Amino acid sequence: MQLARKGRSKKLANVVLNENNPQTSSTKNRLSWLWSEYSVIIAFLIIFIAATIMNPRFIDMNNQLNILMQVSIIGIVALGMTIVMLSGGIDLSVGSVLVLVGVCTVLALNATGSIFVAIVTALLVGSFAGFLNGLMVAKGRIASFIATLGMMAAARSIALYITEGGSISGKVTGFTAIANNNLGIIDYPIIIFFVMTALVFILMHKTRFGRYVYAIGSNEKAALLSAIRVNLVKIGVYSLAGLLVSVAAIIEASRLNSVSSSSTGVQYELDAITAVIIGGTRMTGGRGKIIGTFFGVLILGILNNMMNLMNVSPHLQGFVKGLIIIIAVVFQKKE
Repeated sequence: MQLARKGRSKKLANVVLNENNPQTSSTKNRLSWLWSEYSVIIAFLIIFIAATIMNPRFIDMNNQLNILMQVSIIGIVALGMTIVMLSGGIDLSVGSVLVLVGVCTVLALNATGSIFVAIVTALLVGSFAGFLNGLMVAKGRIASFIATLGMMAAARSIALYITEGGSISGKVTGFTAIANNNLGIIDYPIIIFFVMTALVFILMHKTRFGRYVYAIGSNEKAALLSAIRVNLVKIGVYSLAGLLVSVAAIIEASRLNSVSSSSTGVQYELDAITAVIIGGTRMTGGRGKIIGTFFGVLILGILNNMMNLMNVSPHLQGFVKGLIIIIAVVFQKKE
């Protein structure tokens, strides 16, 4: 009885202390809110400062622009991956679709000599691949992991067949201007990445479509009962992801004026998923932000750049990315 009374008195004392110190609890709430909302930005600043201290060459303007240039293609792919993951799915086919789109783009370019036709071809092929993914997931009721895994194998196989396992080069010199020209000191791919980020941000946070994607990712049954056309939205999600992959493929093909069916786009899905998870998007869907993915891409770029500056073996970079995914998911589960 005495122990029970002591326990009750301690609880009452804690309640009284909390009531007497509302400032402490409100400060804790503010800090937890700040971390939950801006953790990726805080992590970016910490990693940026640490990289600057570890290697003075990191802060050089040319190196900063080089990082942005390197992450621009993966960044655009990651934007599409974010939309898919917010809806509760995943797309493993982005790397293979990118190489297929690249091959078709160069074929159209060489056949017609028109850059415009090549770009339209790229956008159509990528969107159609995404549409097929969406159709399999929404109408076929196939798990997104399985559907996009099948597309990954199929798209890469078609690209290898068309090029006979080799590479294909463009014959129109003006095509390389897309990825190799600049506006002032900023390269076009960086500008395209920023523009795509802004457009996708507006789409996901300011439109009805974006709200529907979040609703489906949070609770698909509730979204269906709310008269949201879930299947149509899902098809739109994967088609949009394919469209963004097309934009990335155009830049990739333009950068080197060639596409290798065996090496282009390899492990792009891993990089994109890593960036999205670092950015705070949940694997289960319904929670995440486009701005989080943007900073997740930058963090990934900084880590890759630092490993190169420190002469870390490129064979270990995949290990680091895998470790980051596991750690990020563990932290998400704790939240």
